[in-house]
Amino acid sequence: MWHDQPVGGERSPWAGGGAEPAGPPFVSGSGATGADPRARACGLLLGWAAVGAVPESARLPAEARLQLAEVPLEGAPPWLGIDRALAGWWGWRLAAGPVLVADAGTVLSFTRVDRAGRFAGGRLLAGVALQLRAMAGGTAHLPAFEAPALPTEPAPPWPLDTSSAMHSGVLRGLAAAIAAAVLEARREEPNCRLLLTGGDGGALGSLLDPALAVEHRPHLCLEALAALRPAGDQPRPRSERI
Repeated sequence: MWHDQPVGGERSPWAGGGAEPAGPPFVSGSGATGADPRARACGLLLGWAAVGAVPESARLPAEARLQLAEVPLEGAPPWLGIDRALAGWWGWRLAAGPVLVADAGTVLSFTRVDRAGRFAGGRLLAGVALQLRAMAGGTAHLPAFEAPALPTEPAPPWPLDTSSAMHSGVLRGLAAAIAAAVLEARREEPNCRLLLTGGDGGALGSLLDPALAVEHRPHLCLEALAALRPAGDQPRPRSERI
């Protein structure tokens, strides 16, 4: 994920996260007229974060990388992924109290932060694509899903074809896990809010009972990154702890 300065009044075409667009890798540049627009974007980069190693071909400036220690999440253990730390800290600030963040990406991660803003644990499950690949790879006749062909909408509750049955089962299983997790969290802190983010968040959110009061924030990690590395015309949070 990365956050950059506006280019011509808009974010650069590469602001955000996920797979890089086609084209040459990031390079250093001064932003002069006629320069490669990716070089200009790199020159205006305010901050980026990643879990694990980053390919050298990305050529992202090391000095702009946000480290876990810079995320003001109280009690964050050193092994915590920076994506979870960002989502948990910013979710807590938005909730102004206890929060459970469900990040539905490659892995469905739960990150709980208590009312004092302290990391209170979490849990991890295989996400939609991982579960579908595991079923296809571990059985003789179940079909494999290629990433571009993954359905984006929930399948019917009781599909008649195998592919839809796989997708429906995985989505509904993950939605049930989210519902169970927030109910458990609310037994400890009744006013705990539930924030849902990640690429599969929209599909999973549509399967959750409205009574759970889920709040879908698809760009939660980027919001946190922008708050910690604001553009020149944006103030930093007055206090990172309140």
